[in-house]
Amino acid sequence: MESSEQQPTIVIVDDEDMVLTSLSSFLNLETEYDVKTFVSVNKALEYIKTGRVDLVVSDYLMPEMDGISFLAKVREIKPEVPRIILTGYADKENAIKAINHVGLFQYIEKPWDNDDLLIILRNGLEKQKLMTRLNEKIEEINNAYAELQDLQNEIIKTFV
Repeated sequence: MESSEQQPTIVIVDDEDMVLTSLSSFLNLETEYDVKTFVSVNKALEYIKTGRVDLVVSDYLMPEMDGISFLAKVREIKPEVPRIILTGYADKENAIKAINHVGLFQYIEKPWDNDDLLIILRNGLEKQKLMTRLNEKIEEINNAYAELQDLQNEIIKTFV
């Protein structure tokens, strides 16, 4: 199976096992997503460095590192991956900080609505897919432009 045909991989990080179990069970029942869950931010970062990741969902308050700092590290490692923060705190100031600081795709408050969550995840994955296609097309255009420049240089050498 080609990588473009693989089911999307979603990484979820939360220090509460109950939240991880709830999210992963729901997503395993309702979607075909490959869900990877972590209670440890550092273990999640290790996985993200080497594993396939299409979208990351992180809790805001965790003991090892807060969600904004974690998602900033995710952005450094894999900038194209949409990042979502999940929080039990309706703190709009932190939401704005997160959106600006880490290029957050979405801010979700606990308790979340499952239908809304599915839509947000689908939209985030669609964004990631479209950005990947856009980057591939830009690379194709750059390669074609380089070939045209080479051809132009050959023509100039031949006829000048």
